[in-house]
Amino acid sequence: MRKEYDFSKGKRGAVIASSGKTRITIMLDDDVIEHFRARAEADGTGYQTMINAVLRASIKEGKPADDRPLTARVLRQVLREELDPRKSVKPRRAMVAKSASAA
Repeated sequence: MRKEYDFSKGKRGAVIASSGKTRITIMLDDDVIEHFRARAEADGTGYQTMINAVLRASIKEGKPADDRPLTARVLRQVLREELDPRKSVKPRRAMVAKSASAA
């Protein structure tokens, strides 16, 4: 270690901004977090990265005409659908839309 350091060109509180990502605080159900942490540990990746990937996949699969706001209820439903090990089960909203069109 040096006895003295030159901070004349330093900036107070300088933090490198990450590109394309925003830090947020979000409340998720405990079982959702536990599931993603377990999957992430098994895959050797971060659980937040997995959650982001699931949300991104949901966006890509979503219909452009879907103007419903993303509420906590809708987000929980999307996450549960993605976490369901029985992928052959149709999502609830698709079944509701199908039954409404049949009427």
